[in-house]
Amino acid sequence: MWTVIPFVILLGLAWPATKNLIAHYNWQPRGGVNYGELIPARSLSDLLLRHLDQRAFRLSELKGKWILLQLDEADCAAACRAKLYDMRQLRLAQGREMERVERVWLILDEAPLETLLLREYDGTRMLRAAGSPLLAEFPPAGSVRDHIYVIDPHGNLMLRFPKDADPRKMHQDLARLLRASRIG
Repeated sequence: MWTVIPFVILLGLAWPATKNLIAHYNWQPRGGVNYGELIPARSLSDLLLRHLDQRAFRLSELKGKWILLQLDEADCAAACRAKLYDMRQLRLAQGREMERVERVWLILDEAPLETLLLREYDGTRMLRAAGSPLLAEFPPAGSVRDHIYVIDPHGNLMLRFPKDADPRKMHQDLARLLRASRIG
């Protein structure tokens, strides 16, 4: 017992100094278990977008669904194709929960798409968003083209995955969201 008391006193005296060192060097604990970057939830404007055949579309038509969304040009280089592939596989990996997830590609220009690309990613909603004010609502850090975003069933932009994201970790994040939420 008498050997514990000096240790407790030493610990009590050392804690403020340790706390000050941590604060001084701006050390942040790595809390949280998510892989994607949480974005302060913000409701996206329900602006008019267009399908490839010019039919009108609003994101509110997908309310009640989780949305995986990417933004890129129609020429869809290798990084764009990798994101389309990851979104498709990520949805399929959810198994029986996959019906709760939709995929959306906001196309940032008016250029035509390759027919092969349309066939390969059938089921992805490909929407023209060139010049849409909606694009300004995405977080400015880095290029919007680098990320896959997650929109919750209420229409809130809430998560983005890093550039060249690890599909396994993305799957874990999305599975955790679907498990925790009974909406969508």
